[in-house]
Amino acid sequence: MSNRQSKTDVILIGAGIMSATLGTLLKELVPDWKITVFEKLENAGEESSNEWNNAGTGHSALCELNYTVEKPDGSIDISKAININEQFQVSKQFWSYLVNGNQISNPQDFIMPLPHMSLVQGEKNVEFLKKRFKALSDNPLFQGMEYSDDPEKLKEWIPLIMEGRASNEPIAATKIDSGTDVNFGALTRILFDHLKSKNVDIKFKHKVDDIKRTSDGTWELKVRNASGNVERHTAKFIFIGGGGGSLHLLQKTGIPESKHIGGFPVSGLFLVCNNPEVTEQHHAKVYGKAKVGAPPMSVPHLDTRYIDNKKSLLFGPFAGFSPKFLKTGSNMDLIRSVKMNNILTLLAAGAKNIPLTKYLIQQLMLSKEQRIEELREFIPNAKSEDWDIVVAGQRVQVIKDTEDGGKGTLQFGTEVVSAADGSIAALLGASPGASTAVHVMLEVIKKCFPQHLKEWEPKIKEMIPSYGLKLVENPELFNELSISTSNALRLGENSPQTEQRESKVTANF
Repeated sequence: MSNRQSKTDVILIGAGIMSATLGTLLKELVPDWKITVFEKLENAGEESSNEWNNAGTGHSALCELNYTVEKPDGSIDISKAININEQFQVSKQFWSYLVNGNQISNPQDFIMPLPHMSLVQGEKNVEFLKKRFKALSDNPLFQGMEYSDDPEKLKEWIPLIMEGRASNEPIAATKIDSGTDVNFGALTRILFDHLKSKNVDIKFKHKVDDIKRTSDGTWELKVRNASGNVERHTAKFIFIGGGGGSLHLLQKTGIPESKHIGGFPVSGLFLVCNNPEVTEQHHAKVYGKAKVGAPPMSVPHLDTRYIDNKKSLLFGPFAGFSPKFLKTGSNMDLIRSVKMNNILTLLAAGAKNIPLTKYLIQQLMLSKEQRIEELREFIPNAKSEDWDIVVAGQRVQVIKDTEDGGKGTLQFGTEVVSAADGSIAALLGASPGASTAVHVMLEVIKKCFPQHLKEWEPKIKEMIPSYGLKLVENPELFNELSISTSNALRLGENSPQTEQRESKVTANF
């Protein structure tokens, strides 16, 4: 058994979209730094970033109703929607920079223009959507959004959903053409191919078993290679981007920030249709509203997807449960994550989230036909034989103690946990995840390399022209960047900024 040792400047654990993004940013900022990547699987982008393990939505709050909450006074809070939209604009700017620099040759390999829609039924929900539309369409980030409660107009927008709909219940939708379908698996592989050309050492089939602090303040990794031999690698900075596996590795670091944090794994299932007669009748990502008592992750949506140059439809998600933290993980993952410092946090979360447990049990018991019945709420004429079940990725929802939620609060977002000295950082959590990768990795850079920020800022602004600014407060810059990113990413005429259209309403208020 060998015990080979090597030193490097930066180690990235996990070959997913987050490590790919951070590695690409750092190579632009400091080309001479030595970067090593460890991935336990055979290829990049095989877990959470894989195209079949996520919905492929360019999350920018154009259609996701859970990002716009109705306040007690009846008004709509759009602050979260604005933040998520701003973050996706950062991703688009960085991708455009890479395309313009010929570091990505064909953006259509990973991003396609696709309308984003919200769809609701029932008088109360229609009233909510109408108020949401008014609140968003006044904002420059959401210009081009349309609203309609006219069934004839909706038949033009979503014929597959409207065909055979017999209910007289009120129905309404919003539509915005600047949405996108993003193949994050393809993007991850493109970025790692680029990093390889920049002499980044990418080691597949290498599993990180342990992380320890050395006496000189660097970090030492115990890594098991494909032959089963142990290697030891040291670095000044470590990024843990191992999806659901990040929590275990973070706990091994022993840093104070890793204490009192737990994880709750949730798996997902989608119904997928590859029948061209059906797929050609739908061209949008259509998000509904989560049922009362259901968690935000359960928002039903019918998505057009472009994978391997083939058009499919996905409907879901249906929640499942597995104690694994990764699709390729172990059934002992959940148990191994329980530590003396987080057991009270986990117990408190269990007591608080009995409705979530009940929801998961109900979801687990659904038959395929029962899932098809839920699909028929979207597509009344759906035929069971046209749809297959696909098991999507594992997501580990963060559980932590917070001031607002108290002990054992379940978090539904993306979180970065870093050591006080910035020498190590880990990404935990799920949605909106991949869509906001560039923003999140810039936050990692800000937290972990503050001494370099002044030196790096000009280059960061070259890559992300809006860096340090709020686009919502700079509408002219937003319009300018919307046109330039749409051109670079070949999103074409589907960008409302390209056409300089005004918000349209096809309803009688």
